[in-house]
Amino acid sequence: MTQGPPELRNWKARLVTRLMHGYFALARGMTMGVRAACYDAEGRIFLVRHSYVPGWHMPGGGLERHETALSALAKELREEGNLELTGPPELFHVYFNRATSKRDHVLFYRCRDIRQVSPKVPDREIVETGFFALDDLPPGTTAATHRRLAELSGSTPPAEFW
Repeated sequence: MTQGPPELRNWKARLVTRLMHGYFALARGMTMGVRAACYDAEGRIFLVRHSYVPGWHMPGGGLERHETALSALAKELREEGNLELTGPPELFHVYFNRATSKRDHVLFYRCRDIRQVSPKVPDREIVETGFFALDDLPPGTTAATHRRLAELSGSTPPAEFW
């Protein structure tokens, strides 16, 4: 039996993920999400820690019906970090997220032109956020986040799978 990524090995995280995607399977034919590597002026990366899955992640979320990828990205950045795009994001790559479901894709953006309107106050979904130096990421940063950062730096080619 193959194990999923470390951030989905916890049975509660797997259950929540399966339930959410079960609902999405009924509501949508295919699921698509956005995620972004958001850098501040000092070159630090913005990460979030959710209440329902372990680890530190880049901000993002799923597209709703009748929502464009860019409007979903702007919404997720605002909701998860009080971040505002001040310039166009760069679509870096599209990934198949087979660890989550057999029909989920992630549009991954690089955002260099952002500003944080105000510090993010913890809530029911996001319990902690912050900007981190690339050589000083917080303990618990997910393997997927490390893989995406390696791809963004050019040290490894982009993978097909999240």
